Amino acid sequence: MATIRNLKIKTSTCKRIVKELHSYEKEVEREAAKTSIMKSNGPDPYDLKQQENVLAESRMMIPDCHKRLEAALADLKGTLVELEESNQNEGPEIEEARSVIVEAEQVIETTDV
Repeated sequence: MATIRNLKIKTSTCKRIVKELHSYEKEVEREAAKTSIMKSNGPDPYDLKQQENVLAESRMMIPDCHKRLEAALADLKGTLVELEESNQNEGPEIEEARSVIVEAEQVIETTDV
């Protein structure tokens, strides 16, 4: 049985994962720029290898985060449908969940995996 409390938790989870995904995307951009600068300056091969490893790890987090977002979004949608079927289809929590679903779907569509 879905409750408003469960809906709030799942809504917060989706919001957190969207924020986390954006954070990882920014981190990849920063690390790629740093790697590029290091390559152009002719660094120590060990330092360059370490930086490339950092960049690779950052890139690996994006698909993982994307999968978690898809799972959390499906869970949120299911909970919302359950609440709507039990005639609880109004309220600030319901509206927030709907807006988070729209935002998360847009993020999923625009994210490169």
